[in-house]
Amino acid sequence: MRLSPWVSSAALALVLGVSANASAAPITVGQIDTFEDGTTQGWQINLLGMGSPVLSVPANFPTGGPAGNGDNFLMMISTGVPMTAGNRMTVLNAAQWAGDYLAGGVSAISMDVFNFGPSAVNLRLLFEDAMGAPPQNVAVSTNSILLPAFSGWTNVIFPINPGSLTALNGNVNAALSNTTILRIFDSAALTFPGSPALSVVGFDNITAVPEPATLLLLGTGVAFALRRRR
Repeated sequence: MRLSPWVSSAALALVLGVSANASAAPITVGQIDTFEDGTTQGWQINLLGMGSPVLSVPANFPTGGPAGNGDNFLMMISTGVPMTAGNRMTVLNAAQWAGDYLAGGVSAISMDVFNFGPSAVNLRLLFEDAMGAPPQNVAVSTNSILLPAFSGWTNVIFPINPGSLTALNGNVNAALSNTTILRIFDSAALTFPGSPALSVVGFDNITAVPEPATLLLLGTGVAFALRRRR
């Protein structure tokens, strides 16, 4: 029997003793994960650390980021082996990226990404209010960012205003105002989790930013902007 993808989220809430009525601190515009400290900065694949294959555990690479030699970045590998831990490309953070995005004025998250793998990936963000199983409020990027195979370093921007997200549980505003877990994951469909797939993806310079006005194209909530880093 396959466990619900929300089980670990509920377990984390119990372990941390998080109260459903706790007030989340605002996320700060400009906060950034550069991975230059040699750690994964709290990004992981399994909140409780159980059954995580070594291959799929996020790793800090000391060189080869967007700035070239000596630029650290986060590497994520998924195995694609069905019914095993680490078979899907998904990485989560329950530390500095947990909080209130609405109060902090953060309406977009930018990052540099590199698809090292042989197949395209469709990146999305997921904001989770992990107060139960399943969480009460879960919001996901309505549109994914398509990153082609062997993409090279590319800067992407995920708008996270309520109009660019879809609620999988509860409502979008509640998920953004009390995020306990932020996930980056691969899924072509508007669902979580995505399908098992072999993938190798690098991440760097994950940054909380105000949403650029250019992303509000025709008010349709276009969910991405790609700029190939020269």
